[in-house]
Amino acid sequence: MELGMIGLGRMGAGMSRRLHRAGVRVVGYDPNPEARARLAQDGIETVDRLEALVEALKPPR
Repeated sequence: MELGMIGLGRMGAGMSRRLHRAGVRVVGYDPNPEARARLAQDGIETVDRLEALVEALKPPR
């Protein structure tokens, strides 16, 4: 299973981490580079554009 998470603030980051630990592939997007960097340190794939988020997920999205 995989999903895209838009918004990696307090709530989005927490949800992304829990899903990642459960074995779900998470691709995260946030306009704030610091938020993306914090999640990338946890091994979660992040992108810097919404288009890249869509492209990173396998169809059907």
